[in-house]
Amino acid sequence: MRSVIRRAVAGGAVLATALVGPLSLPAHSAPASLYAPSALVMTTGHGENAGTAVPERAVTVNCAYTTTGTHPDPRQACADLDRVNGNLDRLATLRANAADSRCTMEYRPVVVTVQGVWRGTRVNYEHTFANACIKDTQAALALTF
Repeated sequence: MRSVIRRAVAGGAVLATALVGPLSLPAHSAPASLYAPSALVMTTGHGENAGTAVPERAVTVNCAYTTTGTHPDPRQACADLDRVNGNLDRLATLRANAADSRCTMEYRPVVVTVQGVWRGTRVNYEHTFANACIKDTQAALALTF
């Protein structure tokens, strides 16, 4: 008789766990933020492409709800990114018609890379400038660090 009672209690416990267990767990976890993630790592270095460039500097920019990062001016960098709606090709030539573009014709390539997430979309970008002067006069502030 005791074995029948034990089986009934054990069966009832299993049934109760199966029925009530899922009710005690949250259906979905709430998102950490209502804003799409926007966190980027930007690097610059001398070389023709990212694979051969000697890295010189790397900065971070976080443009979600609050603007943070190691970029010298993260607010302006995020404003530049917003201005071109995340189109990094436009960002590389945003100031191409600048009046102060008196650069030498030397070829000492500088490559800029941007990797991370912009407004929820994965980013993997690379742009090579002929020299540092051209990068500083043509590119938006976001890429001049």
